[in-house]
Amino acid sequence: MSNEDRDFIQSIERGFAVLLAFDEQHPTPSLAELATKTDLSRPAVRRILLTLQKLGYVAANGSRWSLTPRVLSIGQHYSASHALVEAAMPRLVQLSERTGESASLGVLDGVDVVYAARVPVRRIMSINVSVGTRVPAYATSMGRALLAWAPTETVDRVIAGSRFEKLATSTIASPESLRAELDRVHTQGYALTAAELEEGLISLAAPVRDASGDVVGALACSTSSGRNTPEEFRASAAANVIETAEALSTDLGFRRH
Repeated sequence: MSNEDRDFIQSIERGFAVLLAFDEQHPTPSLAELATKTDLSRPAVRRILLTLQKLGYVAANGSRWSLTPRVLSIGQHYSASHALVEAAMPRLVQLSERTGESASLGVLDGVDVVYAARVPVRRIMSINVSVGTRVPAYATSMGRALLAWAPTETVDRVIAGSRFEKLATSTIASPESLRAELDRVHTQGYALTAAELEEGLISLAAPVRDASGDVVGALACSTSSGRNTPEEFRASAAANVIETAEALSTDLGFRRH
């Protein structure tokens, strides 16, 4: 057994697995449903739920369970302690005011992009987008802005872990197509997607760098096909998104040599 294995606490892993099993499709699951989703035994799930209930993170309603508002504190602690999110908010407001569209900050987590901050203007997506929402990196402008400057091993890992499902009319459906698109994004300095995550959604994103020059986030602006064509959005938003992402990078200490 390696030192890494000895340091791994399986009970914590199982606790998070149960918490993450609550989602939009299963907001109030039963113990049996949680056991099925997590591949854990019912007695194990029951002990975890009772522990989480005692800590105030879940509540029971008959045979059903639900998350409590206390789980939001986990995300609040992340936002309060993470310089990227704090610095991004005024820039997102600025970008949204300039473009008249929603603005978001995304970070890479596994094979997904997680919304770390967002300034919504109007509901343009059928999926519920808020801070903490996860979307597949391969099918999003933010994912491509993050991956286009990522180390080769990160790109390989994301590609190996992505299912390349056809989510909309124009979704990239193969590793080869994604690699070619990442090369294009790297050359032009931003990523543009249209009808890839869902029909009617157009999004444009640019990378955000920290003081060391590493890409640590992606700034994005989104609109709908009812308001713009992809080329119209490119013409009206690309310069604003790139300029705002560069300003945020400067806020984080990045200096281009």
